[in-house]
Amino acid sequence: MSLQIVHYGDPVLRRKGEPIKNFDDSFARFAREMIDTMHAAGGIGLAAQQVGRALQLCVVDLRSVETDFTWELDGAKPPLELFMPMIIANPELTLPPDSTKSNREEGCLSFPDIRGDIVRPDETFVKFQDENGVPHTLRCDGLLARCIQHEIDHLNGVLFIDRMAKKVRAALGDEVNALAKSTRDAAKAGRV
Repeated sequence: MSLQIVHYGDPVLRRKGEPIKNFDDSFARFAREMIDTMHAAGGIGLAAQQVGRALQLCVVDLRSVETDFTWELDGAKPPLELFMPMIIANPELTLPPDSTKSNREEGCLSFPDIRGDIVRPDETFVKFQDENGVPHTLRCDGLLARCIQHEIDHLNGVLFIDRMAKKVRAALGDEVNALAKSTRDAAKAGRV
């Protein structure tokens, strides 16, 4: 079952997620529904806030994109097919201080058809729990690092437009404002 993706203007997107405490069947089912929703929308990442729940939970799946990144999961390099899609609960992100940064275009399922360049560190290290509460570590770079940073931002109420340079954000102002108005109008009409 697919969940409804909320769009910019919905207040839940600005809420910091609550930690996951119960790794039960209900949680696992919700995480699988998030994966189904992400796949149905053609995305590579999705945060709980984007489906209306302020939780420290996101999902990521980069199996369908060109592999321009490296990774080390729990000290090993398993094939992507063995650990993706990833369910990432209660992540703790560390950005290496000496990591180079790159400017790359990003999109977001909560901002349909809106894209913009964002500068982010090329590497990241994250500690997290899987759907069973088992702890893991992931060191990665490239698109995987960027995707994880983007989704963890969501878990803290930070949106990709907040990371854009002022000039880039200003160029998207009309589109972003129209999306926020559409979201508010839909909420008033009871369609959300």
